[in-house]
Amino acid sequence: MAKGGFRGGSYGGGGGVNMNMIKQAQKMQAEMMKMQAEMEEKTHTAKAGGGMVTATVNGKYELVSIEIDPEAVDPEDVEMLQDMVVAAVNEAVRTAQNAANESMSKITGGLNLGF
Repeated sequence: MAKGGFRGGSYGGGGGVNMNMIKQAQKMQAEMMKMQAEMEEKTHTAKAGGGMVTATVNGKYELVSIEIDPEAVDPEDVEMLQDMVVAAVNEAVRTAQNAANESMSKITGGLNLGF
């Protein structure tokens, strides 16, 4: 056989599977699954219109409750109430997303893995 030819197996780690990396990836995956389950149980609340409208979403970004102060209900200005509801819901969703991103960042060490 010629010098430097392929001799079978892996040579100097150039393509061999690093078991430590596999274990780390499995651990990260387990932590991510646990974090996702925990995040789905949490709720995030936001207010709009000076507290006239309060929206709460869960970790799945589903609206679970909305509270409207009776003083916010003006039949002459329904649009303002609608805007406050939209603003409260959007802020609650942003809060939930930020919490999920922070938790994911702790697990991945700040690596952006596209989640």
